[in-house]
Amino acid sequence: MSNKAYQRVYTQLDGITKATVSLKAEGVSNDELATVHGRLAQVVKTKGDSVTLQVFAGTEGIPTNAEVSFMSQPPTLKVSEQLSGRFFNAYGNPIDGGPEIEGEERQIGGPSVNPYKRRQPSQLIPTGIAGIDLNNTLVSGQKIPFFADPDQPYNQVMADVALRADVDKIILGGMGLSNDDYLFFRHAFEGAGALEKIVSFVNTTEEPPVERLLIPDMALTAAEYFAVDKNEKVLVLLTDMTLYADALSIVSNRMDQIPSKDSMPGSLYSDLAKIYEKAVQLPSGGSITIIAVTTLNDGDITHAIPDNTGYITEGQLFLRLDTDTGKVIVDPFRSLSRLKQLVQGKVTREDHSQVMNASVRLYADAQNAKTKLENGFDLSDYDLRCLEYAKDYAVKLLAIDVNITIDQMLDTAWELFAKYFSKAETGIKQALIDKYWKD
Repeated sequence: MSNKAYQRVYTQLDGITKATVSLKAEGVSNDELATVHGRLAQVVKTKGDSVTLQVFAGTEGIPTNAEVSFMSQPPTLKVSEQLSGRFFNAYGNPIDGGPEIEGEERQIGGPSVNPYKRRQPSQLIPTGIAGIDLNNTLVSGQKIPFFADPDQPYNQVMADVALRADVDKIILGGMGLSNDDYLFFRHAFEGAGALEKIVSFVNTTEEPPVERLLIPDMALTAAEYFAVDKNEKVLVLLTDMTLYADALSIVSNRMDQIPSKDSMPGSLYSDLAKIYEKAVQLPSGGSITIIAVTTLNDGDITHAIPDNTGYITEGQLFLRLDTDTGKVIVDPFRSLSRLKQLVQGKVTREDHSQVMNASVRLYADAQNAKTKLENGFDLSDYDLRCLEYAKDYAVKLLAIDVNITIDQMLDTAWELFAKYFSKAETGIKQALIDKYWKD
């Protein structure tokens, strides 16, 4: 109701915290939008006629007799083909200087797709990154996080995945991006000439942290439009979910809720699940695949944010710096795709899983050799070959800057086997060795 006469307006606040205001109001629903003293706010709690509103820009300077005007609707996004190639803020308003979007207005944060309408994921999403495609193959409809230390180039990896992935649409949800990161994404997409298939929703560090809470819902509302209405394969990239969870924590702590583990709200699991469960493979061919960055605090994988994330998602991709080569790699030991077996050897070449297992096992033998070396033990000829192989494997296959097809990855692995090992040492089935061994 945009007409002022029909809006419910109140001018008496009962309480003000750093992020919220509370008042008595009737007929108000959860998630409804309002303005408080001219600032956008959202209903986060109702109890009888007591209403708590989260003020996105913070409450500083708001008087107790501030005007509160309820809009009778939750946040919405206008959806149409016009979204393609555009950059928006957390409210779905353009920030790229382009025109307003015309389209159907949809409520954000709605329920996920009915389980009855879901299909088992079976389509491969190649990224060109061997640490993903070879060892932890992605499948359409999957939800998987990147776990990374804050100093890892995870936004660069996200941009690379966006530009290489064989999908119809990419939706970027950037939360707490620095201005440099925002410009990096923008220039990367524009420079590659791929802007038409990318839609971006961005909240930068200069904007209120609470606005980050809208970004995933905006991104997923756009994703559902393209996947459900247009039968397209959509890849949603969310970065950084740790900053999203921090924003949740800010709001819940300021509402005097008793925090749970690591000062996170008790609702963290369901808040994250509501986002990740939007990943889906539809019978019509449309799909939503979600890759989300979760930055780690001092590599602590037991912190509430990665811990809850691991329960909800289907594996994780773990970025780390390989000290032997100076390359950032997708760690084969700590990464896992729980759905890779749905496509390995079925959609990809027959030797895929055997090659993957052999290459990782030999890499593990190299780590054992390294431990021996550090403890002063003598190394065997096999140990020395494993160490040399590990460096080559890290540079040619695990590093995130490798961009080749899955067949090229498999061929590269066979070349490494032949260079450092005998056929028997690989432990691969004889039939595959006869067919693929590179003499």
